[in-house]
Amino acid sequence: MATLSDIGVSALINILSAFAFLLAFALLRIQPVNDRVYFPKWYINGERASPRRGGNFVAKFVNLDFKTYLTFLNWMPQALKMSETQLINHAGLDSAVFLRIYTLGLKIFVPIAVVALPILIPVNVSSGTLFFLRKELVVSDIDKLSISNVPPKSIRFFVHIGLEYLFTIWICYMLYKEYDNVATMRLHFLASQRRRAEQFTVAVRNVPQIPGHSIADSLDHFFKTNHPDTYLCHQAVYNANKFASLVRKRDRLQNWLDYNQLKFERNPEKRPTKKIGFLGLWGERVDSIDFYKQQIKEFDKRMELERQKVLKDSKSILPVAFVSFKSRWGAAVCAQTQQSKNPTLWLTDWAPEPRDVYWRNLAILFVSLTIRKLIISLSVFALVFFYMIPIAFVQSLANLEGLERVAPFLRPVIELKFIKSFLQGFLPGLALKIFLYVLPTILMIMSKIEGHIAVSTLERRASAKYYYFMLVNVFLGSIVTGTAFQQLHSFLHQPPTQIPRTIGVSIPMKATFFITYIMVDGWAGIAGEILRLKPLVIFHLKNMFLVKTERDREMAMDPGSVDYPETLPSLQLYFLLGIVYAVVTPILLPFILVFFAFAYLVYRHQIINVYNPQYESGAAFWPHVHSRIIASLLISQLLLLGLLSTKEAANSTPLLVILPILTLSFHKYCKSRFEPAFRKHPLEEAMAKDLLDRTTEPDINLKAFLADAYLHPIFRSFEEEELVEIRVDKVRVDRHQSYADNAQSRDDISSPSPPHHAYHPTSPPHHSYHQPTTSPPQDIYHHGIPPQYDYNHYGYHYEAESWTSRD
Repeated sequence: MATLSDIGVSALINILSAFAFLLAFALLRIQPVNDRVYFPKWYINGERASPRRGGNFVAKFVNLDFKTYLTFLNWMPQALKMSETQLINHAGLDSAVFLRIYTLGLKIFVPIAVVALPILIPVNVSSGTLFFLRKELVVSDIDKLSISNVPPKSIRFFVHIGLEYLFTIWICYMLYKEYDNVATMRLHFLASQRRRAEQFTVAVRNVPQIPGHSIADSLDHFFKTNHPDTYLCHQAVYNANKFASLVRKRDRLQNWLDYNQLKFERNPEKRPTKKIGFLGLWGERVDSIDFYKQQIKEFDKRMELERQKVLKDSKSILPVAFVSFKSRWGAAVCAQTQQSKNPTLWLTDWAPEPRDVYWRNLAILFVSLTIRKLIISLSVFALVFFYMIPIAFVQSLANLEGLERVAPFLRPVIELKFIKSFLQGFLPGLALKIFLYVLPTILMIMSKIEGHIAVSTLERRASAKYYYFMLVNVFLGSIVTGTAFQQLHSFLHQPPTQIPRTIGVSIPMKATFFITYIMVDGWAGIAGEILRLKPLVIFHLKNMFLVKTERDREMAMDPGSVDYPETLPSLQLYFLLGIVYAVVTPILLPFILVFFAFAYLVYRHQIINVYNPQYESGAAFWPHVHSRIIASLLISQLLLLGLLSTKEAANSTPLLVILPILTLSFHKYCKSRFEPAFRKHPLEEAMAKDLLDRTTEPDINLKAFLADAYLHPIFRSFEEEELVEIRVDKVRVDRHQSYADNAQSRDDISSPSPPHHAYHPTSPPHHSYHQPTTSPPQDIYHHGIPPQYDYNHYGYHYEAESWTSRD
């Protein structure tokens, strides 16, 4: 078990690691060669120019303004300058509410730490129970600060119970305020949005096949009959997987053609050539430009044939469609009502915004969804128990004393001072972090198999799976397996009736393991997040070996968005640890507070400068965050109830029984009071916006506005599309439009990631967000954040006076 010196060694290693990461980041971010890695958000918005375009050769790679090295830590105050209102307009409501989770953690745990540390630690330390049990149990100095040190039947347990009530009341109060604030922010956010396609569109699944009628005819007939005054049009969905494969191959060929044409422009005296054999290693040598032009010409013919085949084959039309209405009110009525007396047909729900659609899953038949979800549920259950093996291994590292008693021959190596401190204070948290590295990817694949049609829903489902895994394996699994290893000698040499008592005493002792995990994951891990070492290396490798055109460089720069499937469950684990150990072992709270404060600063910087949201859900994840914090409260109450029962506290334990009941009642009230704002759209709000539109824009052609919002690329005529030619360092491309159109085209044809080359329609899609109109100064790469913003990037105005924060 980790001692105070072991915790000190771990703290030193993690603090030094975090400082080294921050120092490296501060120096790397001001180098021109890394500008696209640390400020991609501004490039995507078209508000930042590359500092490598001017100056001498050395200045293109190294920042020669030595004054900036004296202010290399100015990113910290810069990250806090943007107000929440500006942040919403800059990055969306999802990002702003995500950051509020960290501030909620500080609001909850700072007062709890102020109360718990000066009250509970003296109560626990002065009891001295573990002094008499040290021969039976493996204990450390930190354990003497926990509730385990209080003797059975002690009147001091009334202090712990009183504080559990106080902390529960405080947490519920903060959760209520935050739920109210977020729900209000969401409603104002939706009300302030400009006209967007998803406001008028409903996704319809399991459309019945009527003999003698096409899917399109069935849709028209059904909605004209049941929604005669509001139905406008619909978009059919085609299964174009083969066509998508051809498009991806053609994109690669076009990319090679761009590269060879650029190569020839730079050296007109020599035309590029290639061998047409395996991997270009042998075979006839031909002119590269002519070869790729011929290949593209052949692919165009094949794509046109495949396109016509899909259009003419009725089997290619899926029983899914996007149905649009003349008003938001009509869409709200359809999305929130049952359409047929058969509840399994004509299933309607709000359509995701176009960039949020996961097109590949639209081809999944509705009848298979239940089977898929059952199979995935069983797979997740098996995966949770499979991961118990590495969790047990991690706990064996954290409890070397227990192993020494059973296996004395390991003692000479383990007892070396530095090795022992390293193994117990740092290695367990690092090993657990490594074992968890690939898990979010596996869970996301499982969520995709389940058949959800929106990327935001996929991420929320993957996040839920990861949370259950963290709860069962990382929290409960670490306690159970850790207790078994830790007190192995006691389990083997005591009567069975004494085992519950041993577990009751040992559970608080796992705080030492979680402290090491918090320092590895929450301190050094967060510092590693801002360093972006992996994206930095990948960008430069791609830029060196794979980038052939400006399009390639933009793809290599793609920063992605906040990794919600991994980040949210990890956040909820910290809430769980803080709430559970606030009364049991309060010494853990300062480590939690450092995490919340540091992570808030880092993610605020990343959201402003790096991440580019793939979608905007309007903070749809908040009800899950609230529910899991409530679950943490219930777990803490039940664990304390079980712990006191092992302490023979018959007089005080019954006082805790009512607490879970009150907590569940509070959760039920919040669910009925606030959750409808995240699940349904008020008809009152929809009608108000419709009336406003009719007043301000009475002649709007809504059908034209919605015509291509959910248009499958199969309908886009090659003759109407123009090829966008991009040349490195010659033509500056509007990053936002080309990337948005490129990503939408790739998603539309079920491609998981945008290829390098895309066709672009002659007119931009109507659902594209508006570009900012101002440009920042060109010397901004010295300062981290442009001093001027146009916070209208998302196509809506979110004014500060439109809502009032009730903090």
